[in-house]
Amino acid sequence: MGRLTTHVLDTARGCPAGGIRIELHRFDGGHDDRVAQAITNEDGRTDAPLLEGKTLRSGRYELVFFAGDYFDASGYDLPDPKFLDQVVIRFGIADAEAHYHVPLLLSPFGYSTYRGS
Repeated sequence: MGRLTTHVLDTARGCPAGGIRIELHRFDGGHDDRVAQAITNEDGRTDAPLLEGKTLRSGRYELVFFAGDYFDASGYDLPDPKFLDQVVIRFGIADAEAHYHVPLLLSPFGYSTYRGS
């Protein structure tokens, strides 16, 4: 059964990034539909897959991580406007039966992602 998961690590502090709001959008036929939303737990993960089973379809997706809100809540002293506010990752799912894991390594001035397992 296919599924889509994520987690966020705060690389500036060397710990999981709990409390980050995430939205997942699917692009289908010219429409941008929000199909899931979640908040990371204390381990930096969502409590359940963002999509799994029949809700996971092949196509184009976008994850939006509300990093600026996390930085504010975590007490970072950052300039206004922040260098990073919303981090957007667009990606494709070719095999809806596979596990797609899209982690975010985050700091106030940079980020990285990859397809994990």
